[in-house]
Amino acid sequence: MFIHIGNGNVIQEKDVIALLDYQLISSSVIMEEMVSEAHSQGKVVGSYEDVKSIMITNEIIYYSPLSVSALKKRAGTKSIVAKLDDYSEEIDLLDHQ
Repeated sequence: MFIHIGNGNVIQEKDVIALLDYQLISSSVIMEEMVSEAHSQGKVVGSYEDVKSIMITNEIIYYSPLSVSALKKRAGTKSIVAKLDDYSEEIDLLDHQ
């Protein structure tokens, strides 16, 4: 099954390793380094201006203007995306600190 993640990008569900809220990137030095390294290697696709979530695959990191919950809804059926961890509650906790 394919998922349209915005910005004209469509990826296969089976290629998804992680789906994260973009705000989580700045809360982790390791995540910042991973994204920075991927960016320097030209392995980041999508517009940085309106990014709300990132989808990580084996080869590429995709910036998406859609939220994690919107992407899960687009995936529809019980799939790999539905089985991914949802970190939105952690983000709410960070926002309130």
